Amino acid sequence: MKGALAAIMVLVLSCVPAMAWDGTNADTGDAVEIGKGNLVRVGEEIEVFDYGTGTYRNVTVEDVTGGGSTVEVEVYDYETGEYLLLEMED
Repeated sequence: MKGALAAIMVLVLSCVPAMAWDGTNADTGDAVEIGKGNLVRVGEEIEVFDYGTGTYRNVTVEDVTGGGSTVEVEVYDYETGEYLLLEMED
C-alpha cells in the first residue's frame, strides 16, 4: 500500500511544471527572474528577465554561492561588459 502511494505521489509531482526562479539584482535592487529551462551552472549561458529595464538579458554564469535564505549567482553580461550579482530566493 505504501509503495502504491509513493508511486502516485511521484507521478503527481512529476506533472508539476518547473517554475521560474525569482530574485533581485544586488546592484540595482530591481527584481529579476531566471526562467524555467535555464541550467544555472558555472559556464552556462542563461536568460534573465530584468523587471527594472523590462528586458531579457543573456548572461554567462560565473559563480553560484548558497548561503542563508538566498543563492548568489554572479553572471557576466557580454552585451554590456558588466558583472552582475543576482540574489535568488532559496
